[in-house]
Amino acid sequence: MTANTTSPMAEAPTPPAGLALRVLDAGDPGFATALEALTAFEAAQDPALDATVAAIVADVRLRGDAALLEYTRRFDRLDVPSAAALAIDPRELRAAYEALPAGQRDALATAAARVRRYHERQKAAGGSFLLADDDGSEFGQRVTPLDRVGIYVPGGKAAYPSSVLMNAIPAQVAGVGQIVMAVPTPDGVRNPLVLAAAYLAGVTQVFTIGGAQAVAALAYGTATIPAVDKICGPGNAYVAAAKRRVFGTVGIDMVAGVSEVVVVADGSANADWIALDLFAQAEHDPLAQAILVTPDAALVAQVQAAAQRLVAEMPRADIIRSSLARRGALIRVADLAQACAVVNRIAPEHLELAVADPDALLPQIRHAGAIFLGHYASESLGDYCAGPNHVLPTGRTARFSSPLGVYDFEKRSSVLRVSRAAAQTLGPVAATLAQGEGLVAHARAALARIDTTP
Repeated sequence: MTANTTSPMAEAPTPPAGLALRVLDAGDPGFATALEALTAFEAAQDPALDATVAAIVADVRLRGDAALLEYTRRFDRLDVPSAAALAIDPRELRAAYEALPAGQRDALATAAARVRRYHERQKAAGGSFLLADDDGSEFGQRVTPLDRVGIYVPGGKAAYPSSVLMNAIPAQVAGVGQIVMAVPTPDGVRNPLVLAAAYLAGVTQVFTIGGAQAVAALAYGTATIPAVDKICGPGNAYVAAAKRRVFGTVGIDMVAGVSEVVVVADGSANADWIALDLFAQAEHDPLAQAILVTPDAALVAQVQAAAQRLVAEMPRADIIRSSLARRGALIRVADLAQACAVVNRIAPEHLELAVADPDALLPQIRHAGAIFLGHYASESLGDYCAGPNHVLPTGRTARFSSPLGVYDFEKRSSVLRVSRAAAQTLGPVAATLAQGEGLVAHARAALARIDTTP
């Protein structure tokens, strides 16, 4: 669920009356070309949009709080007397949590506990170390958390408490000192689930700002908003463009694309479950991608029928129809080995292995953001409460990047303790290499430590 929450492009096309699901066959001569066209997604920003974002970022950097107030009035219709009024009192976070209906409160607490447990285990798996040589030297690394991070949480048409948990909890587990959250509150409406999630996740400050102006404020700081070291969290096209623009001044998690899932299934799969899993991605956005890959021709027909029957029950049916018509597919393959080859070519954000023996396929999967094993591992559980992070690489970036985790909120410093004896051995080595590079001062600095006393 890493996706941009608003497509970078304009409105969705008029949805088809029925539900169109293209069928591709991996055995067809033109399959490779068709698959490439299906999965291609242009992530480049519209030049006009990028220019708008550039102007907002520059203005916030120059005018700080005054610019924030102006943009918050313009975009969120929230008129406050000062930037200090954009901050939410931490007591309101706890109050929001305690005021939730019992069912929502318990679900949020369960999800937060599972996400925290997973990331605490992740942190315990690696850390600082020192290796000692016989001459008394020590070499290793020291892992330290970032000082302050910014969490962007989308607001407006939908609320995303799950994004709060997934971004803030690993930062807190890593030991980040301050977690600053920016969330737009159009017309001043604050979502209690989002505030309650911020309370559970250990967020230290919350400001009611959004868009490119929020990203700029977090990157450069204003009189009211503290500058952070890294910005994480999904957003619309303007947020993504702003994150690109401030990268280098601060770190960013990634520039998220649209949400995507690939389901690999065999004859043991439940067609209704697969149709719903495809819908779960398609309902995000008209540009979201949902693909079934199977060697079972009968299952293709069953999923088509299930999708036609179930789509009418979906409140976001129009978005689902548009998404599946534009970027969805049912792909027939010769066998499950070929299915895995197709998966590795797509490198999806989410991968479900809805097969009788998912463990047999797991070694063949090289590129996927999150892998769900078996019929009961619906991707929805990963989005909300299973524990592993739902901030995942999209747009084939799973070939070289990883889910958000504790490691994204830590940095590593190399540690070198060189004994007098080691300097005698290593100094001539370093000097020889430095002289070969023409760096005389490097060589002299190494040789200066050589003990020339008889």
